[in-house]
Parts: sequence; C-alpha cells; structure tokens
Amino acid sequence: MATPLKPHALLLALCLALAPVTPVVAQSYTTPPKGSEARADILDAIRPHAAWNFGPPVEFVVGEMRVAEGVAFVTLRAQRPGGGQIDIFNTPVVERQQLDPYAGDGPTLEVLLQKSGRVWVAVHLGISSSEGWWYDPAFCPIWAPVLPDVCK
Repeated sequence: MATPLKPHALLLALCLALAPVTPVVAQSYTTPPKGSEARADILDAIRPHAAWNFGPPVEFVVGEMRVAEGVAFVTLRAQRPGGGQIDIFNTPVVERQQLDPYAGDGPTLEVLLQKSGRVWVAVHLGISSSEGWWYDPAFCPIWAPVLPDVCK
C-alpha cells in the first residue's frame, strides 16, 4: 500500500508539475579575480579611454566583468585614486561638449572588448549611458559568450 503524500509534499509536487518550462541560458563567461593578470590587462585597455574622457588619473570600481572566448564585457565607475569622486561637470568629455552632464549616470563606462593577440582592445564604449546600448542584438555575432541574456 502506498503512503499518502503529506499536504506540503502534495503542494510542492503540484507546483513543480504546473511550473512553466523556461530555457536556461548557460553562463559561458567567467569573471577574472581581483589581482589577476587578465583583469589588469582588461582594465589597462580601458584606462586611456577613461583618462581621455574623465581626465587623469583614474581608477575603477568594477560593476561587471565578463570574459569568454577572446571577448569581454565590462561595466565600471571611474574615480580618482583613493576613491575620490570625479566631478562629471568638470571633465574633458563635457568640456568637448560630447556628453550632457545632466543625462546619464556620471563617470561610468560600459565596454565591449576583443582580444587581439595578447592585447585587449576596447571596440565599443559607452560613457555615462542611461540606456543599455549593449542590448542590441547586432553585438551577438561577436559578443554572445559575454551577453547571454541578450543573445539567447
């Protein structure tokens, strides 16, 4: 004789049976750890862009860093060494009138990179973006491994 299911087990079985089946997007990227050569190489590729736009010297607070198959996606906030804030109103990118200091998210960068030989190259870069420009499927042929949420 079968043992009757307890109410909570019956409820769990019912929920599992009725749960929608959604495809799982496999995470194909890694995040290089702090202090690693790969992380330093990627940040060094971004540093000249940050210095050109926000003025030197800069250091970074990394939001996301995704690396796979010779491509990378990085989001970060630039700051002065030691954690000093960057006044976006007094930056070269604003002085050149290439950025509205009232729009966007301050001294931030979003970068798509490719590895060329032993060097990382920033191919697409957004400054102080208020929109997720990297959600454009046009980036999928190259950056799909690091944009799995976009390139399903």
